[in-house]
Amino acid sequence: MQRCAALTPVPPSLTCPKVTFHVRAGISGFPSPAQDYVTERLDLNDYLVQHPSSTFLVTVEGDSMTDARVQPGDLLIIDRALSPRHGQMVVAVVDGEMMVKTLKHQGKRPGLYSANPAYAPIPLADRDIQIWGVVTFVIHRAG
Repeated sequence: MQRCAALTPVPPSLTCPKVTFHVRAGISGFPSPAQDYVTERLDLNDYLVQHPSSTFLVTVEGDSMTDARVQPGDLLIIDRALSPRHGQMVVAVVDGEMMVKTLKHQGKRPGLYSANPAYAPIPLADRDIQIWGVVTFVIHRAG
């Protein structure tokens, strides 16, 4: 089961250096270390957070979303101001437990679906379920 650990509000400012060159995923030379490419600082909130007062960070626990590349330890950015739509990854409270799933409407029966075939869908009609927020970004450590 994919669970969500403690919720954390988004920090007011999270900056890192912004460089003036772009990175390709193909064969490319390296920029000269002697050149200073840092021209300004980029606030990651400007890129990752649309609604600061209703955006939270949560750490993932469990393996039910691994086929969607959501791994244990990943950080989810959740926006509570967005209305959930079919096909979106959401954080839901199911019988008092927070979990991350994909909201899907299969025919007339909407449900919460895992991205791991080991877990059955959760029908929305049969349980006490609240869609808590929409996942806008998944932050995954490389390597």
